[in-house]
Parts: sequence; C-alpha cells; structure tokens
Amino acid sequence: MHSGAAKYGAVLKTSNHWKKELGLEPHPEGGWYRRVFESEIKLETGRSAMTSIYYLLEAPDFSALHRLKSDEQWHFYCGDPITIHELDPDGNVTATVLGRGSFQHTVKGGNWFGASVDEGYALVGCTVAPGFDFLDFELPSRAQLLAAFPNQYEFIVRLSR
Repeated sequence: MHSGAAKYGAVLKTSNHWKKELGLEPHPEGGWYRRVFESEIKLETGRSAMTSIYYLLEAPDFSALHRLKSDEQWHFYCGDPITIHELDPDGNVTATVLGRGSFQHTVKGGNWFGASVDEGYALVGCTVAPGFDFLDFELPSRAQLLAAFPNQYEFIVRLSR
C-alpha cells in the first residue's frame, strides 16, 4: 500500500506501477518522465505550440534546479504532495505545494525551479507552451548557481547536483 493511502482513504498504486504502466524513463533533472502530447500546431519557428509529459518523483530524489524559456504548468494527478521550488532572476525563493487542495501551478519562463516530495511519490503532468525543446533546457551545476545566487546557499545545495 502507498504511504499516503491511509491519509486519503484510498489504495493508491505504487511508483513502480506507474513507471511500468506509463512507460516512464529517467529524466536528466531527476525523477521519471514520458512525453505524452505534442501539438500538431506549429509556430513560425517550427516548434510545437504545446507539449506535455507525465512526470513522477519519488522521495528522497528531487528535481534539480533548472530553467526553461517557456512557461510550464504543473498538474497534480496522484500520490503524495509535491513542492515546486522557484528562484526568480532577482534571487527570491518561493515554494508551492500541490496535492492538498491545490492541483495546478505555473512556473514562469526564466525562473529556476525544481521539485521535491517529502515521502512516497507524486505523479504529475507538466505542460509547456510554446512547446518544450531540450535546446531551451538549462541544468546548471551547483557551482554555477552558487556563483549567481550566493545568498541562497542552503536552497541551492538542497536542489542541485
């Protein structure tokens, strides 16, 4: 039984079930994913207007701080609450918890962000518009982030590799 099942009065599937059922693969930032939608609508640049993925994160793993040029909307599906951690260009940190009364959050393009789950796992969907392209995916080293944001040492060490 899933660690959060008793809290919510339901028997939830395990993270391994979802990895197999959804065909998830390891993500470079941490966690597991699979692209499930790519819009047939193309922008003038040839990029899809929108893309979406399934994303699964298990404690104690984390989604390392990364940045996209596009906005990314997160949708909570099941499991334990997930925290989306953001660091804006001015060095301000925010945390948004999905899974207990809040089920969507949009990360503004240009913000550094990552995620964590305190226990168990969370299965979410992430939608990017304009569509995701790994050319726009920045996954800096811990040293690079600390050089840019020295006042956020603990935050960066917790969410970087």
